[in-house]
Amino acid sequence: MAEIIVLDDVIDAGVVIKRILERKGHRVAVFTEEEEALAHVAKKHPDLAILDMKLKKLSGVEVLEEIRKRSPETRVIMLTGYPTLETARESVRLGACEYCVKPIDKDELERKVAEALAAG
Repeated sequence: MAEIIVLDDVIDAGVVIKRILERKGHRVAVFTEEEEALAHVAKKHPDLAILDMKLKKLSGVEVLEEIRKRSPETRVIMLTGYPTLETARESVRLGACEYCVKPIDKDELERKVAEALAAG
């Protein structure tokens, strides 16, 4: 199964995603701090990163750009509670493979993770 990181400024949101994906057999690390998540990506090169758009210091798009530099093979799914066409386009332009809207639908998340990993 896959190595996955989740970066969300709300720890509970990350833990929900972790529980869903661990039931599918994935290994999931949850972060609330951008720097810690990026250090982990540089060291471990996870298969997939799930990033919230609204974070503490950086935007999810900025973290996506950093992941592209540190671990180009890591697939990325963006999450947002405030979907706009602009953020969706920007995310895809920078290399995100999927875009999910909060609140997370368990089946949609599982499907998009499976698709992202299959495409990698």
